[in-house]
Amino acid sequence: MEKTVNQKAWFLVLPVLLLVAFSAVIPLMTVVNYSVQDTFGNNQFFWAGLEWFDEMLSSERMWNALSRQLLFSGIILAIEVPLGIFVALNMPKSGFWASVCLVLMSLPLLIPWNVVGTIWQIFGRVDIGLLGRTLAALGIDYNYTQDTFAAWVTIVVMDVWHWTSLVALLAYAGLKSIPDAYYQAAKIDQASRWKVFRYIELPKMMGVLMIAILLRFMDSFMIYTEPFVVTGGGPGNATTLLSIDLVKMALGQFDLGPAAAFSIMYFLVIMLISWVFYTVMTNLDKKGG
Repeated sequence: MEKTVNQKAWFLVLPVLLLVAFSAVIPLMTVVNYSVQDTFGNNQFFWAGLEWFDEMLSSERMWNALSRQLLFSGIILAIEVPLGIFVALNMPKSGFWASVCLVLMSLPLLIPWNVVGTIWQIFGRVDIGLLGRTLAALGIDYNYTQDTFAAWVTIVVMDVWHWTSLVALLAYAGLKSIPDAYYQAAKIDQASRWKVFRYIELPKMMGVLMIAILLRFMDSFMIYTEPFVVTGGGPGNATTLLSIDLVKMALGQFDLGPAAAFSIMYFLVIMLISWVFYTVMTNLDKKGG
């Protein structure tokens, strides 16, 4: 017997599609338009072709910003993923304290990005900040506005404090989904704690961990507010990541053509990385199935 398909459900999706078209597709087409044109002002444009793309690809400034961005994202993942797994493994699995831990782990995620930047900007100040004054009292030369290493440490620690909870909560959800029978079998076989983690917990967490890695990489790759509030991209250009450099180019220098080409390449890199992660996650699901 042939099933009848009701297509009326598409009318429920139509408002969402229109909203996405208005808020995403139209601005994207505007950026594409700017990326292939040039202007001398007075809202008069003329065709420039791929000139801005060639300029950006040969720009040492863009490649330096990209290298800083990749370094930042790599450091973030190398710290937050293992730390999040460690926290999830040591959280209570049930009871009152499990609820308390979940609430406490969720608190940093509720703080707006600009507020996080402001908190750490004040926290790290040598004159009034608790961290800055404490380190100065201990004889440690720390000044994130003048020292490159201190600036990098500050924005990395700030991001770890803000977002490790996300990895921990996702890993915790993966651990909670493991049936008790697996642990009982491991106990009967007298498996060590490392073997339980290696052969039971880690494989079962792999799906949610891939989602956590994807989310954290994408967010760290597009980060702007927190490092901009704390360091403004300084000292010099030491913490000028891709997003900060793009805003400086578009709004600070008002180079609309190069900035538009820059943003399109930025967008394509993010799409490529998202596709790679999606492919890896799909292959893992197939193997798991």
